[in-house]
Amino acid sequence: MIERTEFKGKPVLIIKRDEEDRYPFSFGISKAKLILENIEEIKKFVEESSTS
Repeated sequence: MIERTEFKGKPVLIIKRDEEDRYPFSFGISKAKLILENIEEIKKFVEESSTS
């Protein structure tokens, strides 16, 4: 589940596992760009670190 909101007038994405997620993951445009610039390394990290 993804929500869009604002913090201090800046756009923010909030990612939740479900509606009751108590600890959502949120980030703004700067971190979103950083994630996109490093998406392949993030994918590699998930593949190498996943146990299931």
